[in-house]
Amino acid sequence: MTGVEVIARKDPSYPSVLEEIADPPERLWVRGTLPVGPAVAIVGTRRATRYGLSLGREMGRAVARAGWVVVSGLARGIDGAAHRGCIDADGRGIAVLGCGIDVWYPPEHEALGRQLVAAGGAVVSEYPPGTRPEPWRFPARNRIISALAAAVVVVEAAAKGGALITARLAAEQGRDVFAVPGDVHRDTSRGTNLLIRDGAVPVLGADDLIEALSLVLGPPRPVPSTSPPLEVPHEGATLEEIVEANGGDAAAVLQLLGRMEAEGSVRIEAGQVFFA
Repeated sequence: MTGVEVIARKDPSYPSVLEEIADPPERLWVRGTLPVGPAVAIVGTRRATRYGLSLGREMGRAVARAGWVVVSGLARGIDGAAHRGCIDADGRGIAVLGCGIDVWYPPEHEALGRQLVAAGGAVVSEYPPGTRPEPWRFPARNRIISALAAAVVVVEAAAKGGALITARLAAEQGRDVFAVPGDVHRDTSRGTNLLIRDGAVPVLGADDLIEALSLVLGPPRPVPSTSPPLEVPHEGATLEEIVEANGGDAAAVLQLLGRMEAEGSVRIEAGQVFFA
């Protein structure tokens, strides 16, 4: 299959951290390049609130900026938000699928997965090509998400679900578990609140998370951005003017503008760009 590598346990490139768990996958199908370095898994419910999606993206962005690898499942909700934050920061990420490497699930996240690969990350699966995304496969893949990371962060989760399975597996594997507290009356906070009650470290935002992770992973080592600088010809320039000033590649310009807006260096109002 074009662009896909199969890594068996006997291969030198097989991730050594997977050998530490009780049931390591016998082989991995890998699209892209498995990043080397400390990794953090950011997971949560597929039925995330707007607040949870925003926080998941913010945390993915902060972890990537710190120079750490963002691991998640490419699922709807918190997983996808964390991966988008990773892309915002020019970071490296790993998405672990619960289906074959040639079956993008959910299908609307194919572009996101390909962005991770293009940015120097990887999409991986232990399942052979063509394997459908049956519900029972996802709890099994969660052990790979937690094993690839030194720490697992749960942003939003119900009392039952994949995120709590990942957190339990992480604890069994000796990984540190962090969780975001929330409204005790909200279903999507019940799981994270229970994790904190049972010993997970509470984190109150991206800055708090980075400070806590630094005790586990060591000080952040930001990776310099490889993105070219964006030329904004003047205050209040239109999007069309900025695209023209930067070579006409609208997709690349809009991606950079989105990153700059997320960082707070510009604001976009009614199709015009202003310096923040």
